[in-house]
Amino acid sequence: MSYLDDPRVLFAAERTLLAWQRTAIALMGFGFVVERFGLFLRMVSGQPLSGEQRLFSLWLGVALLVMGGIAVIVSAVQFRNVIRELGHEEIPRGYWTSHGVWLNFALGLVALALAVHFVIGS
Repeated sequence: MSYLDDPRVLFAAERTLLAWQRTAIALMGFGFVVERFGLFLRMVSGQPLSGEQRLFSLWLGVALLVMGGIAVIVSAVQFRNVIRELGHEEIPRGYWTSHGVWLNFALGLVALALAVHFVIGS
């Protein structure tokens, strides 16, 4: 992939992975808030929500959670593909490149588990 023999290539790829990670966490957090917003509205108004309102907040929140989960998993796979293409000179000796990947996979599983929990619990 790169012919620079420069570790900055690895660090640029890692920054990109972390940027996708932050974006996915924001999507997942927003999805959680949207899904629970119906509960907040019911508490504030003191009246039950209609079925349509509840389903809308549920499916929009679940969609955002799933989008965040997909984003972290795809970014982890993409990062692993980039790492495989780098030469030995571009990866500093003793540098662990798998931590961000495993964190992304764990975040993806958490997002998908939350989405399943919301769907089953509704």
